[in-house]
Amino acid sequence: MTPETQAQRLLERLGITSAPIDVWRVARGLGVRVERADLGDDCSGVLVRKGDAAVIGVNYSHHPHRQRFTVAHELGHFMLHKGGRYVDQGTTVRFRDKESGTGTKLEERQANSFAAAILMPADWVKRVFKEHPFDLGDDEDALVAMCRRFGVSSQAMALRLINLGLLSEARASKSAGS
Repeated sequence: MTPETQAQRLLERLGITSAPIDVWRVARGLGVRVERADLGDDCSGVLVRKGDAAVIGVNYSHHPHRQRFTVAHELGHFMLHKGGRYVDQGTTVRFRDKESGTGTKLEERQANSFAAAILMPADWVKRVFKEHPFDLGDDEDALVAMCRRFGVSSQAMALRLINLGLLSEARASKSAGS
């Protein structure tokens, strides 16, 4: 099952039907505790798991959008990846750092996909975009409005729109004169 499908099913199971998604509610629904902590400049978050119990630490000094994405990313690891580095008698520890954002490792790409799907569910983004299509070069206000609606950064929203193929659709419809 893809990260996208798992995120969609999780939102359905939890009865979450509107944006912005409360990732702390999602975590509680999974039995995962979230704590804000000082994790230093280079660490956005950490997932510590022991058996079925887990805690996500999120860097409180980061922007709220970054914190939301970090929690969603760590929930992706929780849902998708059972293995990992183990320390202290079977406790799994995963840190979200600069390398996580590069998406170079398969597990990081999967966790990023899950985070995007939880925060910006594909069907919801497509519906909002269809109501008010735009091109990034021409309508920054529309992008900002979508970011506010979903509680994400402009970078996260732009990447989601590109990955869903919506920005190219907007450019195509604009150049076709429709």
